[in-house]
Amino acid sequence: MPTNSTAPIAHPGAHVAVQSQLLVTQTADWLADNWLRISIALGIAALVVLGLLTLQKLAQRLCRENEALVGWRTIIGRLAARTRFWFLVLVAARLVDGYADTPPLLSKTIGFLFTVGMTFQAALWAREVVLGLIEHRAGGADHGNSALGSAMGIIRVLVTFSLFAIALILVLGNLGVNVAGLIAGLGIGGIAIGLAAQGVFADLFAGISILFDRPFRLGDVISYGDSMGTVEAIGMRTTRIRAFTGEMLIISNKNLLDKEIKNVSGRDHIRLSFTLSVTYETPPETLARIPAMLKEMGEAENVKVARAGFETFAASSLDFAFIIDVPGTDWGIAHPTRDRLLVAIMTRFAAEGINLAYPTQTSYTAAPDGKLIMPYPEQMPVARGGGQPT
Repeated sequence: MPTNSTAPIAHPGAHVAVQSQLLVTQTADWLADNWLRISIALGIAALVVLGLLTLQKLAQRLCRENEALVGWRTIIGRLAARTRFWFLVLVAARLVDGYADTPPLLSKTIGFLFTVGMTFQAALWAREVVLGLIEHRAGGADHGNSALGSAMGIIRVLVTFSLFAIALILVLGNLGVNVAGLIAGLGIGGIAIGLAAQGVFADLFAGISILFDRPFRLGDVISYGDSMGTVEAIGMRTTRIRAFTGEMLIISNKNLLDKEIKNVSGRDHIRLSFTLSVTYETPPETLARIPAMLKEMGEAENVKVARAGFETFAASSLDFAFIIDVPGTDWGIAHPTRDRLLVAIMTRFAAEGINLAYPTQTSYTAAPDGKLIMPYPEQMPVARGGGQPT
């Protein structure tokens, strides 16, 4: 009689059951035949785990110093703290696997578990390294009082999700799952989310840029555009600035970074500029002495004189530039210094007979023969000694 040569297709569940039964049988036979070697291997594994735990505690203790300032020692300590116990057990099992003459199926299982554990443990290590570098660049590990704490929280979520998504894809690929469709789906979904929330992400990345570049900090006085004030809060999307007139200015991080920012708190002096206009009738020898006068008055106030000299021929005056640098950033010192200098200049100029100019204009007309006609009548000279004019 003809026979059907086509073998029935085994159900995947039945295959798993057969493999599990085979694993149990091989393991039982292996335990019965190699109990002494297995005991020695377990002892070695226990010593390996104990040694790794000791190294972990030692690394945590050595790297616990200066936790407020994130450096390589702090990052190494965090890596040790994030090393899981189950990973240490898998490392020990992998090390003694060959010595105990493990059955092929059990050895393959240990190898697979070690690969999965190593993948997720590497994701944990990579997360700590990335976050540690970000915190180091930000200038400290403690963001509890930082206005960018919310942004750091978002960064932690994004880094954690990205790394563990990669780890999961690697594990699924190791299991034989076709992950090409999953990767494509994640890419399309990421693009859609990015387009839908591009404004939010623009402000978020601007906040991250502030975190890295640190153009200003809380309490700094900054000037941007036509506004100026003190930074009171730096949020995930906006920065709040208290204007000198009292109102609170709220500007998005992206718009703020698009402007030219002047960090007034970052300077080491306050520059004051004066333009002193004297009349054209001032004698040349007096004009030549004005720069030295200005420099002398500036040095008397213990300020640095950046410039004191003739500037330009103006329409109705001769202009002198007087520029000084007051040390420090305290306007409470700069303003009184400026006031004293202005009074000193007025006093000195009055004593020297130097007249400050004000806007004037003189009109001249010409006679038919081309001679200028003076705009004021000519004065007859007065004879000395009270006599008649000569």
